[in-house]
Amino acid sequence: MGLWSIPGGRLEPGETDAAGLRREVQEETGLHVEVGRLAGTVERPGPGGVTYVIRDYLAAVTDGTPAAGDDAADVRWCGMDELARLPLTEGLLDTLSGWGLLPR
Repeated sequence: MGLWSIPGGRLEPGETDAAGLRREVQEETGLHVEVGRLAGTVERPGPGGVTYVIRDYLAAVTDGTPAAGDDAADVRWCGMDELARLPLTEGLLDTLSGWGLLPR
């Protein structure tokens, strides 16, 4: 709450990564996407000692108008300068930079 991140969420039972990615992005941003290659994987601690394995993919917008879903306050495209000034989820900027997706 109150931090910026990239769209994501849990897979439904039997759902592929690609289907889950398309669903989550559409629910959270109103955009339809074509799923690209795996960008990288991280593990984050969750409640009760669970570990979340997060797989992030590249994606290209194919349709839709950006609109925040019910679990987001806002949605927007950001340049690097603006991104660096936003309150982000812990480790997001370093992780995306480490994967070679953002300039260092």
